[in-house]
Amino acid sequence: MTGAGSPLSLRSRLRSLRPAAFGADSAGERLERIHRSPNFADGVFQNPVGARTRPSGASGLEFAKIYFQKEARARRAPIGTIPVHSTTLADLAAPPVSGLRLTWMGHSSVLAEIDGRRVLFDPVWGERCSPFAFAGPKRLHPVPVPLASLGPVDVVVISHDHYDHLDLPSIRALASTDTVFAVPLGVGAHLERWGVAASRLRELDWNESTEVAGIRLTATPARHFCGRGLRNQQHTLWASWAVEGPEHRVYHSGDTGYFPGFRDIGAEHGPFDATMIQIGAYSEYWPDIHMTPAEGMRAHLDLQGGRPSGVMLPIHWGTFNLAPHPWAEPGEGTVTAAAEAGAGIALPRPGQPFEPTADEVPDAPWWRSVAAVPAEGWPAVTAPVTAPSAAGAPAAKAAAGDTAGRGDGGKTEETAESASSA
Repeated sequence: MTGAGSPLSLRSRLRSLRPAAFGADSAGERLERIHRSPNFADGVFQNPVGARTRPSGASGLEFAKIYFQKEARARRAPIGTIPVHSTTLADLAAPPVSGLRLTWMGHSSVLAEIDGRRVLFDPVWGERCSPFAFAGPKRLHPVPVPLASLGPVDVVVISHDHYDHLDLPSIRALASTDTVFAVPLGVGAHLERWGVAASRLRELDWNESTEVAGIRLTATPARHFCGRGLRNQQHTLWASWAVEGPEHRVYHSGDTGYFPGFRDIGAEHGPFDATMIQIGAYSEYWPDIHMTPAEGMRAHLDLQGGRPSGVMLPIHWGTFNLAPHPWAEPGEGTVTAAAEAGAGIALPRPGQPFEPTADEVPDAPWWRSVAAVPAEGWPAVTAPVTAPSAAGAPAAKAAAGDTAGRGDGGKTEETAESASSA
């Protein structure tokens, strides 16, 4: 039945009324590919290990009481103006001396300049991570630079479709450029609705790879979930990403709970010159889908083969209020975890570029000047936060004939692109 009163016609009309920010559902060959995925079962994408995605029942009510408590809300925000780096564009005008430079724009948005190419992870330039302009978490600091001023980007990488990682205004702005979008399976439906041509999409399942401008990008597993609309069908995948250039390798965790698979990712695609690891918006009410700073450091070490090599950039904190922990706690926890592990971390202000393989990276706990001082005072930094990096390790590994990340573990560029062209 396909007339005006048919169920199919009704669904079409309802889809036309769906707010643009909710994105689109997969259909046709894209949906068939989702159903064929080895990571899809029982009608939904599955995590590598089990995960509770949200508080429920009594725990949900308990969380709500804590989250909206006046004193707790005050602790979740800075008490002063967050210091945003003021010369980002000027600093980015010259190429990185080492061939690798990272610029944290806030939350999980990072510009990675790697071996002459520019990769932009999870660009969120909007004022709110919400489907609505008038409600939802509002950013606590301005973006360091206008998106239009950032210059050409070779590839935009999206980790998953939550509002604090996939931002409608940002995607629409980037859709008018020539950039390619690398996204997890199913996320392409959202981007196509927002004006991104299917020919510019590289839509990958876990352990599939694609090559863009000489940079190899692999969607790697993560422990999280998805969803933008009123119904959460779990029909879009979430991913972390390994990115490999001719000389350097980096890793972006997206959102994830800790799981043993980090060791496998590191063995297949590492070691990394730098890892960008989620260490904020954690809570005892959702312990399986976001990492604490200690878990983030554990993940970093796993990715580096158990050794404190490379530099870890803490992400997913400081920009939005998304959890009940104090605003500065993720930064402080990362400093503590790094000191205990003897690992190198970078602590840039939003918009402050740095080169992970250089002798020095930003290491000052900048947030202390605008955060409420704990009753016991700030802890002393007991060890340097920088450490010997993995500089040269990927190149040496390649020179030795190691093909990790290039062979059996992932599909070829042609296979991935062909599968995502529907």
